[in-house]
Amino acid sequence: MRSIWRTRRVLTHGLARDIALVCAADAVVGMSFGAIAVGLGLPVWLPMLLSVVVFAGAAQFLFVGLVAAGGSPVAAVAAGLLVNARHVPFGFAVGDVFGTGWLRRIVGSHLMVDETVAFTLAQHDPARRRTAYWLCGTGLFMSWNAGVVVGAYGGRAVGDTDALGLDAAFPAVLLALLLPSLRTGRTRRAALAGVLIALAATPFLPAGLPVLLALAGVAAAGRTRPGRGADGGGPR
Repeated sequence: MRSIWRTRRVLTHGLARDIALVCAADAVVGMSFGAIAVGLGLPVWLPMLLSVVVFAGAAQFLFVGLVAAGGSPVAAVAAGLLVNARHVPFGFAVGDVFGTGWLRRIVGSHLMVDETVAFTLAQHDPARRRTAYWLCGTGLFMSWNAGVVVGAYGGRAVGDTDALGLDAAFPAVLLALLLPSLRTGRTRRAALAGVLIALAATPFLPAGLPVLLALAGVAAAGRTRPGRGADGGGPR
């Protein structure tokens, strides 16, 4: 009971509203994923199993696309792992919210997706970071899987994501979440360099590799000089 009241104190109306909106958008994208998977001739249980075990939208879309195109399941799994390699630095950034105990770390790692990391990094108070992470992660897991079930059984009802624009929902939501983090010149330089690297590499490299190469944009941030703030200003 004490933990419930603690969560209510650190949870603001704005944070809950933002998480709810992201969960709603994620459910719609999940519906498109379920419909696409079934529309490509895959069994109904496959997108549902992927959503529970993998729980990573980009990797799931990539896996289904490669398998439906006749690719090897092994190659599809390898591509999914490559895309999700970005979770390694994510873990270092938000590992403090998991707490102690192997079960909490396993569950917390499974819920670590782009949106949960973005919401967590936007919070500065440790209690708010934990609340944002677990609330967003749990909400996304439930809404994504519910959307996949509806989409899978709906068949081709939401099959053409390009026509409906559903394929743009995921990156649009992520961009909106990351914008508040681009407050300093160092982070803006790193983000811009990463974008340019990814755009330049996309026509020549398989899916997933441009995202990994974009991590090299961190070098553009440079090193913080002693006695200077992260934004290049004077001592704080």
